[in-house]
Amino acid sequence: MAFQNSGDSALNYVPCRYGKSKILFRGPAKALTAPYVAMIGGTETYGKFTQAPFPDLVDDQIDQTVVNLGCVNAGTDVFINDQSIADICTKAEVTVIQISGAHNMSNRFYAVHPRRNDRFLRSSTLLQTIYRDIDFTDFNFTRHLLGTLEKNSEEKFLMVRQELRDAWIARMKSMLTKIQGRVILLWLSDHSPDDFEATQAIGSDPVFVNREMLDALRPHVKDIVEVVATQKMIEAGYKELIYADLDAPAAQEMLGQVVHREVADKLAHAIKKLI
Repeated sequence: MAFQNSGDSALNYVPCRYGKSKILFRGPAKALTAPYVAMIGGTETYGKFTQAPFPDLVDDQIDQTVVNLGCVNAGTDVFINDQSIADICTKAEVTVIQISGAHNMSNRFYAVHPRRNDRFLRSSTLLQTIYRDIDFTDFNFTRHLLGTLEKNSEEKFLMVRQELRDAWIARMKSMLTKIQGRVILLWLSDHSPDDFEATQAIGSDPVFVNREMLDALRPHVKDIVEVVATQKMIEAGYKELIYADLDAPAAQEMLGQVVHREVADKLAHAIKKLI
């Protein structure tokens, strides 16, 4: 597939911080003056390589400021451990949470970096006992770790996948309790949460999350907005991405500007019903 970009240029994300958070968010910074809508999530919420990410597009469609609290490669741990983010979301009229995968968070088997959740830090004694023949010092990223574990033993990996799913549900419920406000969950992916094969795979975001897991959270939120990007939408959206030549491989992982416009339209409609 061919990609268009702007040569050696790249976007200026105007990094900013909110409150006492150590996380650099995409700017320009917005005034946290009520009323406003908060949006938290991973790389797509942040809008990597995207001139107009969906938080900005929603901002144009509703009568309130939208604060982009997206964080590249974020899992649930980034947000649940940051009191500043929780405070911002609690004071928001509505908080939109992009659903993240179950792999980028600490659990009974391994720990991840508190802010860069895709970074593997260490394995637990339990995981070392289950996989005695694996040297865990070889891993820096969660996907690499999980891919190796599955390849080593599909039978053992069933336990790992289920642990990540159970931990994800518990962590998400804890986050929703901490926010204490009106929440909309956003499913943003190239597959449906009903797609069994895709939700079993390590390569499909949000990793391992399926319909059953979403249903477990439904009583705790106001709405769940689902956007399943088609290949046609993704390919068309690539043409509008902006990235330096060295970032081309990473740009191939993005869903693209067309998908961001679709997300914005659906989110704006859902938010307007709540404000």
